[in-house]
Amino acid sequence: MADQNRTVEITASDLPLCCPPPGAALWSQHPRVFLEVAHTGEVRCPYCGTHYVLKGDLPKGHH
Repeated sequence: MADQNRTVEITASDLPLCCPPPGAALWSQHPRVFLEVAHTGEVRCPYCGTHYVLKGDLPKGHH
Protein backbone atom coordinates (compact mmCIF):
# COMPACT_ATOMS: atom_id res chain seq x y z
CA MET A 1 0.00 0.00 0.00
CA ALA A 2 2.98 2.37 0.38
CA ASP A 3 2.87 5.25 -2.04
CA GLN A 4 6.18 6.97 -1.24
CA ASN A 5 6.34 8.68 -4.64
CA ARG A 6 2.84 10.16 -4.64
CA THR A 7 2.54 13.91 -3.99
CA VAL A 8 -0.86 15.54 -3.56
CA GLU A 9 -1.30 19.30 -3.65
CA ILE A 10 -3.96 20.58 -1.27
CA THR A 11 -5.46 23.99 -0.55
CA ALA A 12 -7.07 25.58 2.50
CA SER A 13 -10.44 24.18 1.40
CA ASP A 14 -9.06 20.65 2.02
CA LEU A 15 -8.42 21.35 5.72
CA PRO A 16 -8.64 19.63 8.08
CA LEU A 17 -6.52 17.16 6.16
CA CYS A 18 -7.04 13.45 6.62
CA CYS A 19 -5.67 10.40 4.86
CA PRO A 20 -7.10 8.48 3.18
CA PRO A 21 -9.21 11.29 1.72
CA PRO A 22 -12.98 10.98 1.38
CA GLY A 23 -13.84 8.99 -1.73
CA ALA A 24 -10.68 6.87 -1.72
CA ALA A 25 -11.14 3.36 -3.10
CA LEU A 26 -11.97 0.87 -0.36
CA TRP A 27 -9.13 -1.47 -1.34
CA SER A 28 -6.55 1.24 -0.72
CA GLN A 29 -7.78 2.51 2.62
CA HIS A 30 -5.94 2.40 5.91
CA PRO A 31 -7.06 3.74 9.31
CA ARG A 32 -7.99 7.42 8.94
CA VAL A 33 -5.40 9.77 10.34
CA PHE A 34 -5.62 13.56 10.55
CA LEU A 35 -2.44 15.26 9.38
CA GLU A 36 -1.03 18.61 10.52
CA VAL A 37 0.14 20.52 7.46
CA ALA A 38 -0.26 24.15 8.59
CA HIS A 39 3.09 24.53 10.37
CA THR A 40 5.46 23.31 7.69
CA GLY A 41 3.35 23.40 4.53
CA GLU A 42 3.88 19.70 3.88
CA VAL A 43 3.35 16.37 5.60
CA ARG A 44 3.72 12.66 4.80
CA CYS A 45 1.11 10.08 5.81
CA PRO A 46 2.62 7.61 8.29
CA TYR A 47 0.53 4.75 6.86
CA CYS A 48 0.84 5.01 3.09
CA GLY A 49 3.62 7.58 2.63
CA THR A 50 1.57 9.95 0.46
CA HIS A 51 3.21 13.39 0.52
CA TYR A 52 0.77 16.30 0.92
CA VAL A 53 1.86 19.83 -0.01
CA LEU A 54 -0.16 22.92 0.91
CA LYS A 55 -0.55 25.44 -1.91
CA GLY A 56 -1.76 28.98 -1.29
CA ASP A 57 -2.60 30.73 1.95
CA LEU A 58 -4.00 29.22 5.09
CA PRO A 59 -7.49 30.30 6.17
CA LYS A 60 -7.71 32.50 9.25
CA GLY A 61 -7.35 30.49 12.43
CA HIS A 62 -5.00 27.86 10.96
CA HIS A 63 -1.48 28.80 12.05
